[in-house]
Amino acid sequence: MQCMRDINKEVWQDCITLFLQTGICCDAAIVTNSPPWLLASYPEGNLFQLTQEEIQILLAREEREKLFLQGVTLAGTKCLLIRDNLYTEGNNTMDLRTKGQSWSSQAVTIFQMESVYFVVIGQKGTEGGPLNLKAFEMAGYIKEAIDQHMARL
Repeated sequence: MQCMRDINKEVWQDCITLFLQTGICCDAAIVTNSPPWLLASYPEGNLFQLTQEEIQILLAREEREKLFLQGVTLAGTKCLLIRDNLYTEGNNTMDLRTKGQSWSSQAVTIFQMESVYFVVIGQKGTEGGPLNLKAFEMAGYIKEAIDQHMARL
């Protein structure tokens, strides 16, 4: 069976489009950690600027506690780590909040699906809980769609 990160870019771009159509997200990207690549992103957002170094730091399995102390940077935007269950079986999500004035910060959710990671930024005013829930729901839908796509290959 084909590895998820080997799926073509058009399929990943379709996943980004699905997220943005929910109305709860304003930016999204899909990354992998071996090697740290940006697989797809919303061309009108900021996440297309994610660097390999940012991806490596974000997805490193060791020394995760440093993320709470030092924060995370996504496409040059500093973020506070709220909850890290990225490598917790059955959850596989991380919640962040962009730094800034409380009125201008945004919720960020990252979730793992096998060997790829979705980074989703909520619309202004969207709280982390609903964004995380929507990301979790979309992950199931996307996984099913990808499994169907892979079965046709």
